[in-house]
Amino acid sequence: MPRRGNWRRWLNDSASMLVPFAIVIGALTGLGAVGFRWLITAFTRMFTGYDDYSGLGRVPSAHWPWLGFWFLLLAPVIAGAVYGPIVHKFAPEARGHGVPEVMYAVSHRGGRIAPQVSLVKALASALCIGGGGSVGREGPIVQIGSAAGSTIAQVLRLDTKRMRLLVACGAAAGISATFNAPLAGAFFAMELILRDFAAESFGAVVLSSVTADVVGRALLGDHPFLSLPMFAVRSPYEYLLYGALGVAVGIVGVAFSKILYLIEDACDWVWRGPEWARPAVGGLVLGVVLIALPQMYGVGYPVLENAVEGKYVIGMLLLLMVGKMVATSLTIGIGGSGGVFAPTLFIGAMAGTAFGTVAHSAFPTITESAGAYGLIGMGAALGGATGAPITAVVILFELTGEYSIILPLMAAVVMAAGTGHLLSRETIYTAKLWRRGVNVDAPSTTLPSFTAADVAQPAPDPLPERASLKRAAAALASTSLGIVPIVGKDGDYLGCVTAQDVTQALDDPDPPERVADLVLRPTALAADTQPHEILAALAGHGATGLPVVDQDGAALIGWLTYETVLARMHPEITNESDVAS
Repeated sequence: MPRRGNWRRWLNDSASMLVPFAIVIGALTGLGAVGFRWLITAFTRMFTGYDDYSGLGRVPSAHWPWLGFWFLLLAPVIAGAVYGPIVHKFAPEARGHGVPEVMYAVSHRGGRIAPQVSLVKALASALCIGGGGSVGREGPIVQIGSAAGSTIAQVLRLDTKRMRLLVACGAAAGISATFNAPLAGAFFAMELILRDFAAESFGAVVLSSVTADVVGRALLGDHPFLSLPMFAVRSPYEYLLYGALGVAVGIVGVAFSKILYLIEDACDWVWRGPEWARPAVGGLVLGVVLIALPQMYGVGYPVLENAVEGKYVIGMLLLLMVGKMVATSLTIGIGGSGGVFAPTLFIGAMAGTAFGTVAHSAFPTITESAGAYGLIGMGAALGGATGAPITAVVILFELTGEYSIILPLMAAVVMAAGTGHLLSRETIYTAKLWRRGVNVDAPSTTLPSFTAADVAQPAPDPLPERASLKRAAAALASTSLGIVPIVGKDGDYLGCVTAQDVTQALDDPDPPERVADLVLRPTALAADTQPHEILAALAGHGATGLPVVDQDGAALIGWLTYETVLARMHPEITNESDVAS
């Protein structure tokens, strides 16, 4: 055992320490996945009275039968009214589909993910899905597991390299626990999160993935999450059809990505209210979609199974495919929380089964039934949309356990991935980051070495929590930031109050007596926060800046804005400005 002074170096450098780290993260993520699935079922029962509503059709809720199917209009609104404020206040990064945030944390933040993301993401995504959000549970579980790995690394103060690896272990465990697919979880983490296949890394993520799968199977039972029929290749000529299927589904996968961000942009353009209210108001539009197509309620695995089993005609298959694209995009666009992994599988199954229906009608003697093409279409859509062909092949193989599908699956996935690459330089995950100006394949820009405390400017004079609204208004009128900090009796930092909130409160017929009733607690930067984390936290707070607090989060020690950071990063620019003036 190393001496006390060298224990942290030993944690960072010892390959043997990866074993307990991977096991602990895998176990925690496995338990988290079980709890998350229980939450989804609980909230779905709360709104509908059923474990999964999507395969039932347009039926009334068992809890509110007097509402008829109109409860579909209210469920997304109620759910959004609950999770919207929670996400906005405690973890804005929990909004959306999760995996891009993990990729960004690994590539540009050294693997740092806020510890509260796990709980907020679990609650928000479970409410969103249970309340009708047409998203998947895989992205949230990936983010939950990754946050667990990052939290352990931050508590132990591990270096960046090890922290990134533990984040990848959490991501692998999340996929493994969801699909009962430990190999797919490991390849997902290596192919999308770490984006390399180093031997040491692979061993750690495999161990974490296996541990999560063991925990999941022990608590949920040893059965697959989907019951899929078995198929085989009927003729060598059928490989040509599977190749054509790959191209067709690759186009569909790219279309899904484009529609997702097109609708998200449209929602951003339309919405002018506070972000915390966006999911509830947008839930009305989602409710209209659910009334028109109730199969879009929640994740939709029963509908996927029905499609692969041949229970829908081609027109319905195409309607479900387009409906899922719109419903998922709308759920994300209104500020919902959930993944796009399962919707991609859903869309691939619909497109593949529709393709197979046509192929089997044209060549009945040399083709398998339409469901076989739906099964292969799932993998093809996943490979084409995510740019992760290895993960797509492995996960479909683990789901079916049939070696006979490997060759057609590989042919279709490769063609889909190639088609997706030709049509779009970005995948459904990297497109979200690229739109923010982030390239996960490019090395992070080297920034000067400084901490938040080094560049903080004096904070606006704080107000006591018992200050009146008129006193707060006078203080806000004297600062250009439009925000002032609030402190308690002992001088401890409590939060901030904005000019907008005070103005609206003064206009209220019954305004609060004390400014403490209006206190918000925006993201506060710890004194030792590093440059990349500072820039990430400032995003969206450019006009007001952010408070800087001590390591305990109790004392306010300064204020940070883009201007103060820019002056430290590029002193030559500010010097030139001074000379010019």
